[in-house]
Amino acid sequence: MLKPITGTLLALVVAASVAGCAKKEEPAAAAADAAAPAATTPTMPPGETHPAPAPAEDVDLTGIAKAEGGKTVAEVFAEKDQLAGKPVTFRGKVVKTNAGIMGKNWLHVRDGSGADGTNDLTVTTAGAIPNVGDTVVVTGPVVLNKDFGMGYTYEVLIEDAQVTVEPSGT
Repeated sequence: MLKPITGTLLALVVAASVAGCAKKEEPAAAAADAAAPAATTPTMPPGETHPAPAPAEDVDLTGIAKAEGGKTVAEVFAEKDQLAGKPVTFRGKVVKTNAGIMGKNWLHVRDGSGADGTNDLTVTTAGAIPNVGDTVVVTGPVVLNKDFGMGYTYEVLIEDAQVTVEPSGT
């Protein structure tokens, strides 16, 4: 006696599920649903970018030599328009890392040059992620005004860079 009832209930549940999948939404309801995530998505105020990180307190930025044939972080910012789309090389210390975001490793590199807003270069790489405090030589193309959404806009970005960790004491 339970077997026919269970089978009937199961058939009704499947039928209701399939019928719900075929249901067409009213255009106004679909538009409201599409607009809902945008209304709750946090964004940065217009004209503002995601703030650069403060360097880790234990990262010493003194005595970092300019890479041979390269630029300082401040020079990359100062010459950004001329460098756009071209490869640049610089040396600095890693002050922040984020692994595996959007399929890339992200670094913030400083060399002690520049002032607030021109002293921190954001770098993306597919290579191994160095440790905070490592001295690195970075080579990659300069990309300007890259907007990843959600307030992550970079005035200057070194994208898909080659990052070489130098031995300690260099």
